[in-house]
Amino acid sequence: MSQHKTEYKRWYDYDPLLLKVINLLKDYQEELREQAQIFLSSVEEKVSKEAIEKYYELVKPLNGGNRWYDNDPVISRTVELLRVVPQKTQKHVSEVFIETLKSYGVDVDKH
Repeated sequence: MSQHKTEYKRWYDYDPLLLKVINLLKDYQEELREQAQIFLSSVEEKVSKEAIEKYYELVKPLNGGNRWYDNDPVISRTVELLRVVPQKTQKHVSEVFIETLKSYGVDVDKH
């Protein structure tokens, strides 16, 4: 028997909760921009705004990029930070994000 390791196409496909958060951000960018800004602010408190800006300058695509999240700098920074933090942090942030949306009455189970 050969061992088959699951390979994921995208960095967030491994976790259904993280996938849900990314899909919510994709489908409701304008509505969730405030939540994304809160996430960025909390990360800035722990790391520093300058460190985040330097990182973002390194990973941001040239010519604006073609990804769905490249059009909004807040959403783009949020997705890029989620991409590089440890999986444990991704899971925690996803749980908090989902619970916050639920507290605002958003039906997150549609995604």
